[in-house]
Amino acid sequence: MSKNELLSNSKAKIKQNLDILMCPVCGNKLYRSDLKSIFCLKHHCFDISRRGYVNLLLKPAKSHYDHKMFESRNKLCRSLFFSPVIERISGLIIEEMLAAKSDSMRVLDAGCGEGSHLTQLIAQLQGKTNSGILGVGVDISKEGVQIASRDYPGNIWCIADLAKLPFMAGQFNVVLNILSPANYAEFSRIIADEGLLIKVVPGSDYLKELRSLFYSKTGKHAYSNEKVIKNFRSNFNTLSAETIEYKAVMNQESFGDLINMTPLSWGVSLEKIKKALNLEIHEVTVDLTIVVGKKMG
Repeated sequence: MSKNELLSNSKAKIKQNLDILMCPVCGNKLYRSDLKSIFCLKHHCFDISRRGYVNLLLKPAKSHYDHKMFESRNKLCRSLFFSPVIERISGLIIEEMLAAKSDSMRVLDAGCGEGSHLTQLIAQLQGKTNSGILGVGVDISKEGVQIASRDYPGNIWCIADLAKLPFMAGQFNVVLNILSPANYAEFSRIIADEGLLIKVVPGSDYLKELRSLFYSKTGKHAYSNEKVIKNFRSNFNTLSAETIEYKAVMNQESFGDLINMTPLSWGVSLEKIKKALNLEIHEVTVDLTIVVGKKMG
């Protein structure tokens, strides 16, 4: 399928699944006026980009995550840096689909960035089941969503705020929240009654090599996810919490991409970054916790 055909497919998916979308201004359903825009009954109108994404953000957002950071993350994800994590998440979702005897599923990546995690996950799910799976990615960063729609035009991509997600209630069987801030009230609203929330958070050894290089003898040298997991448990019934840990051996280019994409490099001196890039061996620890939950009550 050509890129133009994939873009047309992305726009068609938005048109075919308008029932999941909600006007972020008034909360009403959205309708299509033509291939270029959607609107609600109160005439709030939103454009569908020529790249195939829809912008449902009410005002521009400031972010540390720029175009360069997302391009680096995209390259790193394509190198299968997070592959064991995506593989395990796909297994968890397949288990849920089998238990629920589901023949279709809607998966939202809340904080999708440049779209790699969702795209790789959907590909794995489609390779393991004949069920119909709709992938939807949402992020507050226009730069991230633009890359997602450019490189992965098979899903629905939206620019929006996690604090006011532009989706009708109970629309998603699975909500992913991978290394991203959470809004549990909104997640609870948009997840179906028996749906899953899957959150991935750093473990204490996540990228410990970078922490040692950048923050030796400072408070940032150590990290604990205890508060994050406790907050999850306070908002969702926790079904499981498991750790995935492995070593990733990287070449000079991929190590540079890792440094560019991680917030651990924010505020670090250029001298320390150059020192890190000049290391001959790049082996980093990936230590992540996958927490799975369902709505309370």
